[in-house]
Amino acid sequence: MNIIVCIKQVPNTTNVQIDAETGRLKREGVESIINPFDEYAIEEGVRLKERIGGKVTVVTMGPPQAESALREAISRGADEAVLVSDRAFGGADTLATSYALASAIKTIGDYGIIICGKQATDGDTAQVGPGIAEMLNIPHVAYVKKVESADASAIKVERMMEDGYDLIESPLPVLLTVVKEINTPRIPSLKGKMAAKKAVIKTLSAADIKADTQKTGLNGSPTQVMKIFTPPQRKGGEKFSGEAQDVAKSLTAKLSEIGII
Repeated sequence: MNIIVCIKQVPNTTNVQIDAETGRLKREGVESIINPFDEYAIEEGVRLKERIGGKVTVVTMGPPQAESALREAISRGADEAVLVSDRAFGGADTLATSYALASAIKTIGDYGIIICGKQATDGDTAQVGPGIAEMLNIPHVAYVKKVESADASAIKVERMMEDGYDLIESPLPVLLTVVKEINTPRIPSLKGKMAAKKAVIKTLSAADIKADTQKTGLNGSPTQVMKIFTPPQRKGGEKFSGEAQDVAKSLTAKLSEIGII
């Protein structure tokens, strides 16, 4: 069985800057890392391989430098890696990204389980994983916190909910998006690092995956950044002081004045 793990390389900073003209992230001069949620996806893919056999193929869409993220994934136990890279993919929103990755996965073929992190830290939409599943016309389960069992035909997982979890069984192929509660990612071993250094990373272009360029990049992105601005700074509210009973009366009067109560 081929277990496919989709990852993304994101800026390693909380001070993300946006180009005001293009509406895109400024990546120049910013260190990039594997999206933290995707580290759990890689680890779960490797654990499934160790339990039920097969191989783990890691896929990412991005510029040539995203190859470093794929090599790190191999150092963590993945077997193969595919870089989906073409200028035609530039400026893609979540829909266009899902289309390109789904097309790449169709090209790779022979997949049973696809795993994604629940969301990327630079976009926080949590849309790409389910979008891939929809375009491949396969079932998907989001917010998976545990894989109960899996074999060549079906998988049983726990989906995290606010008040507990759902136990869901699905036939294969299936796509899962996982949360950080699912495991603890391993540290790359020396053997893994050596394998990553020697690995041949396969690159797929838009032509290789037979992508319709009207559905990729900016052409295939119905959502566009129209305006970027800094929200006005909040002004301090009114403060009440004194005895508790007096403060309560003053607060009640103020809330009544502005129509809240």
